Amino acid sequence: MENRKNYMIIDGIPVEIEGEKNVLELIRKVNIKLPTFCYHSELSIYGACRMCMVENQWGGLDAACSTIPKAGMEIKTNTVRLRKYRKNILELLLANHCRDCTTCNNNGKCKLQDLAMRFGIDRVRFPNTAEHPKIDDSSVCITRDAAKCILCGDCVRVCDEIQNVGAIDFAHRGSQMTISCAFDRPIAESNCVGCGQCAAVCPTGAIIVKNDTQKVWNALDDKDTKVTVQIAPAVRVAMGKELGVPEGENSMGKIVATLRRMGFDEVYDTSVGADLTVLEESNEFLKKLEEGADMPLFTSCCPAWVQYCEKHYPEMLGNVSTCRSPMEMFASVIHEQNKASTRKHFHVAVMPCTAKKYESIREEFVLDGKNPVDAVITTQEFIQMIKESGIVFTEIEPEAVDMPFGASSGAGVIFGVTGGVTEAVLRRVSTDKSKTSLSSIIYQGVRGMNGVKETTVKYGNRELRIGIVSGLKNASDLIEKIKGGEHFDFVEVMACPGGCISGAGQPYVNSDLKKNRGEGLYASDKLCSIKRSEENPLMIELYSGLLKGRVHHLLHTDYRVTADVSKK
Repeated sequence: MENRKNYMIIDGIPVEIEGEKNVLELIRKVNIKLPTFCYHSELSIYGACRMCMVENQWGGLDAACSTIPKAGMEIKTNTVRLRKYRKNILELLLANHCRDCTTCNNNGKCKLQDLAMRFGIDRVRFPNTAEHPKIDDSSVCITRDAAKCILCGDCVRVCDEIQNVGAIDFAHRGSQMTISCAFDRPIAESNCVGCGQCAAVCPTGAIIVKNDTQKVWNALDDKDTKVTVQIAPAVRVAMGKELGVPEGENSMGKIVATLRRMGFDEVYDTSVGADLTVLEESNEFLKKLEEGADMPLFTSCCPAWVQYCEKHYPEMLGNVSTCRSPMEMFASVIHEQNKASTRKHFHVAVMPCTAKKYESIREEFVLDGKNPVDAVITTQEFIQMIKESGIVFTEIEPEAVDMPFGASSGAGVIFGVTGGVTEAVLRRVSTDKSKTSLSSIIYQGVRGMNGVKETTVKYGNRELRIGIVSGLKNASDLIEKIKGGEHFDFVEVMACPGGCISGAGQPYVNSDLKKNRGEGLYASDKLCSIKRSEENPLMIELYSGLLKGRVHHLLHTDYRVTADVSKK
């Protein structure tokens, strides 16, 4: 073996050190699946669960996640001592854990359940003396059950480090320790913004997405109710993990066919709403530029970001676009279309996002005395409905969405990935409509999974400074720059890292597979014959027909700082 200085030995295998920040990364490099609860590569090292312990050459035990690799180091990952150690940890966790696995929402996806099976835990020697706490279902976005919490701290760290919200933290000490909101208040009364990233990283189902599927089933079973549905762009590339199609593959046709099999009367694509958003947001942006208004203009597509701005930066709320989100714009259109119907109308939105559940009940979006979206179900809930229906998703033949709202552009599809809104707006405001110009936008720094992207683009005789952020901590850092005097003209904000493809309502996957989802949306854009929102003939038809004279009423809103957003 050449240059032994750059190697360490793992279970007798020499492994080259290539900048890995901990021993755990090197272990995974040689395809050893070391068990962990509290380790996430995007979060700080916590080292609480101790499941990733390894044995060094001197017989000592080290946590692989917090040990820096060094040349010449020798470790073992699979000894009798280590297996016994891990089984003891699992047994102690199970002793203090709710064991109603078959009725748990996380059944089949629970890391604790998975590791208990992997290590052959068939009995627990210790009694469960923990009191069964009350379930916190005060939020419309997520549900918390402390009886299933193993105190891994994943939710605390993602809420603080990635989202900069800090709605939950450790409380009390010793055996009384728990995860709680300040003063033990319900989550709906905290500064939670409903992004659901805590639920995304929770390994045991202690925090889960609120389940609203029964409302949808009830509507579908009512013969006197017309049920319509819209599907967000990011949903079509996130069905793989659960339903056996490649991650990132565009499954829109199969999704449409599946929804029809379930009994939905009309099936639509939220990309139509995204096209409306592009037109309205770009018009608002250009108007502000011409008027010399206070810049930047912040996007308003992400409801968790809007809540974050309301709760943390209310002084910036005037810079947030007045445009409704694509979901709400399209729901307004569907609502208007069905106003004269003699049947009851129930509109469903299939979304990658938990915060959309809250957005659907905001009073700012009420039309004719009701919210135009009657129920929001996440991708996870939709997948559960497919499984309940017994539909074999991989075998179903793809179908097209319904008319009259069957046309959408590639610009609307890419809304689901960070940078997509900005790229769609740039396609719209660009004076050069050639294919070369369209391709050049790709190389202006708007694409990629980085949490912060800054770029400058030419518009006429001026340079426009654009910021693109995903993850609310990154949004906070950019706002502080702006408050410090740094100038931006346009800022796109997505609460979830990577954009809607990483929404908490999506099946959770690692960073590489999230990238596949983004590439899947860009691939879908390539196959769209309509690339720009303003080229969509449906837009011309809507503006000259259903929207005529009612554009502001149906497609815009006014977010109010005084709105009580904590108790809805």
